[in-house]
Amino acid sequence: MKASPEDQAVLLDVQAIDTKLQQLAHQAGSLPELATIVSLTAESEEARLSGVTDSGALEDARTELKRVESDVAVVEARIKRDTERLESTSSVKDVAGLEAELSSLRKRQSDLEDIELAVMERIEELELASSNTASAYEELAVRLAQAEAARDAALATIGEERDHALANRVELVGRLPSELVSLYERQRERYGTGASLLQGGVSRASGVKLNESDMAAIRAAAPDDVVLCPDSNAILVRTAESGI
Repeated sequence: MKASPEDQAVLLDVQAIDTKLQQLAHQAGSLPELATIVSLTAESEEARLSGVTDSGALEDARTELKRVESDVAVVEARIKRDTERLESTSSVKDVAGLEAELSSLRKRQSDLEDIELAVMERIEELELASSNTASAYEELAVRLAQAEAARDAALATIGEERDHALANRVELVGRLPSELVSLYERQRERYGTGASLLQGGVSRASGVKLNESDMAAIRAAAPDDVVLCPDSNAILVRTAESGI
């Protein structure tokens, strides 16, 4: 293939842009904010699940309190009824029976009130835990939003650089022969690098100094011959720095 030395030199600029685009893609995929978002998302989900558990436990405790309060009310009503009956009866047998029942009811009332107090204390603890979990979840939500905003800002900056680089690439490629561009694209896709500067006998793409037989073949090539690097398979661009 033939291409003017000037067109071949332009490929170095295209390659520099492609290298920059690869770096930008890597940068976009390895932003520190991404790891932060993953971590905060996991913490946020854990806090959310804890909140669900706390809410369920709190609801259960409140339901239990209502049941105990209902039982207390029933016992208090029976105590009131039996007390009124005791005050109005003159039967020794009835008095004995009512006093025995009242004793049992007061014991039941005392037990229920102890349970009621314990449940109320548990509700207080659960309300505090639920409040703390909610606060932690809200704090995580704020931090997650901040991390996402930082990520979006970083990606926007990277996107602007990428768009600028792509526009420059389109302009450069548009000035080159289609066959030269096709060869460049094919070599870049296959081997990772499409064009390499030969500088002081060293291919910049591979970092390897070419041997004398390869250098002899390159010296024998015409300036407009398109030569491939024997090591990197990239188009080897020759300039005054090439050491030919």
